[in-house]
Amino acid sequence: MPTSLAKIKDTLDEHIGENLTVVAQAGRKKVIRRKGKLAETFHSVFVVDLDQDENAFERVSYSYADLLTKSIDITFESDQVATEQ
Repeated sequence: MPTSLAKIKDTLDEHIGENLTVVAQAGRKKVIRRKGKLAETFHSVFVVDLDQDENAFERVSYSYADLLTKSIDITFESDQVATEQ
């Protein structure tokens, strides 16, 4: 992942509308995985529309700082497909 907030936003802007998986640290040994689609990017946050089959709520937002500090990790399906080939 890029090393500045501006670069992270630019990278995410290229992936708007793509499916992704978000892995978030929810505690000492607890990890939450959510699947969805990158909906929008704003000045300091980005929004993920979650799959309704797996989640109780529709949308979740994260800050670019979450990615920078590695509180969350995101993987785009298009990147997974390219890696598997």
